[in-house]
Amino acid sequence: MRVVFLGTPEFAVPTLRAILHGGDDVAAVYTQPPRPAGRGQRQMKSPVMITAETNGIPVFTPRTLKDPVAQAGFAALQADVGVVVAYGMILPPAILSAPRFGCLNLHASLLPRWRGAAPIQRAVLAGDKRFGASIMQMDAGLDTGLVLLEDEVAVGPLPTAGVVHDALSERGAALMIEALAGLAAGTLTPRPQPAEGVTYAKKITNAETVIDWRRPAVEIDRQVRAFAPAPGAWFSVNGTRVRLLEADPAPALRGAPGTVLDDVPHVACGTGALRLLHVQREGKKPMTAAELLRGFALPPGTRFDVATTPVGAR
Repeated sequence: MRVVFLGTPEFAVPTLRAILHGGDDVAAVYTQPPRPAGRGQRQMKSPVMITAETNGIPVFTPRTLKDPVAQAGFAALQADVGVVVAYGMILPPAILSAPRFGCLNLHASLLPRWRGAAPIQRAVLAGDKRFGASIMQMDAGLDTGLVLLEDEVAVGPLPTAGVVHDALSERGAALMIEALAGLAAGTLTPRPQPAEGVTYAKKITNAETVIDWRRPAVEIDRQVRAFAPAPGAWFSVNGTRVRLLEADPAPALRGAPGTVLDDVPHVACGTGALRLLHVQREGKKPMTAAELLRGFALPPGTRFDVATTPVGAR
């Protein structure tokens, strides 16, 4: 199979590596252009771009694929199939139809649940118990195409988005290899997505990362896990921003929301409380709550800032 790969973040790298190791011919890689990042705002190549260059694969970074010149260049590659994994750009019909077998997409959910940009974070925020990956034949809709393969993965009862990300990235890569083999052999059985159970995973906003201590502890715990390891849920106390990386709900404890209840420390929520486990102060490395308390006093009765707008209102 002659493959054109379209992807950008670390999530896409295992699939690209699996295709390379599987013996298919990767004619080219399309990825997002380098972006400024970090304190120095240096131009940083995407993980997919780095992987492609390391393996001597031609890399293209168009800012749009709607341009006829870009579309002609894509078609000239004469691919059998396009493989799309978190590319970050909408593919117009001319791109979707250029490869002989069209374009396959690895999506990090069990479709039709969580179509859209942030399926992993939205699933964790919603308290989902099932996580999985789907291989879809792309069409012009938003993750509406025929499903070729899917598989559920075990991630434990209270996973972080990071844990789910890594599990689906690896399992999705194996599914894509299976899909490419089935495509070449003509053994795949595409199925339409059911009309019931459709949900949309909109992009995460900065406002959603702020902890509102008036919410129930179980919901804030989901917020913390959904944004771990990045971008991180956070609160402020005495003018200092602190990212909460890991917490543990304590449903039996009570108090005014945002109040430190003891030396553990537990912090009261709208219902129940949260035990702080791992945190990160601005400009500091991640640390345990015990390490934080050695240099940052949070005596019982300390009040954390309480958000004025409910976080994650949807």
